[in-house]
Amino acid sequence: MTNAEKFENDGFLIVPSVIPQDLLNRVRTRIAAVCAGEYELGTPPNSRNIPAFTGQPPGLAKIDNAHCSDRTILELVSHPAIGQLAAAITGASFVQVFATQLLIKPQASGASERSSVGWHQDQEYWDGALQGELFTAWVAISDVTAESGPMHFVRGSHRWGLLNAGDFFSDNLDALKQRIREKQGGGAWDEVAGVLPPGGVSFHHRLTVHGSGPNRGTGPRVSFAVHLRTEKSALRPGKTWQEAGYLTDFADPIGSPVCFSTTKP
Repeated sequence: MTNAEKFENDGFLIVPSVIPQDLLNRVRTRIAAVCAGEYELGTPPNSRNIPAFTGQPPGLAKIDNAHCSDRTILELVSHPAIGQLAAAITGASFVQVFATQLLIKPQASGASERSSVGWHQDQEYWDGALQGELFTAWVAISDVTAESGPMHFVRGSHRWGLLNAGDFFSDNLDALKQRIREKQGGGAWDEVAGVLPPGGVSFHHRLTVHGSGPNRGTGPRVSFAVHLRTEKSALRPGKTWQEAGYLTDFADPIGSPVCFSTTKP
């Protein structure tokens, strides 16, 4: 089965080795710089959840669009290897980043126990502004083990339609799972853990149900969610990118870099 067939069948694809080690090393240094308030591109992330911490934050840190602040992070999220893989699994002729999230999940202890990501579908958060072929590349910066709270995908859930039953910000994964299954009709729930080495990438469909539990590993789990679109997507009629929350202007080469193109949409 090809990668494209796996993605179409399962709603996700896990690729163990994509990003070069040298780039990962440079990105780790620049993550610390951005968290310390150093914005070499002159623009802060458009997120207020930037931790002031040494080592790891007290809870899940979600920093939107750090690539708009830093050249090295921009290099990572628009890396051509991500674009080429994305094009290969979707058949796209054009792949563009439209938003990113830097996610730092601390080890679970005390207050940090509240670091899960609730079951959800990404389209729940895009549906008011975007339509068409949208998906996410999730890039591991740290070693994402079975113990460190890896993302879990529900195989085949991209065929369930948009349920609007998830909640990224909830720690109650069991209640969310029950609510999603009730709305979906109680079909099979087949979870697959996205275990990845540093530099590995997973891709998931905009309707694939996914979430993650607490980090019980030996250090912070660090990753980037890179949200992508193809030429088969657009803003909804009457919408502007300014109305689209944390999404970035498609015409901005820094905010929305193109990572693959044989044509223009």
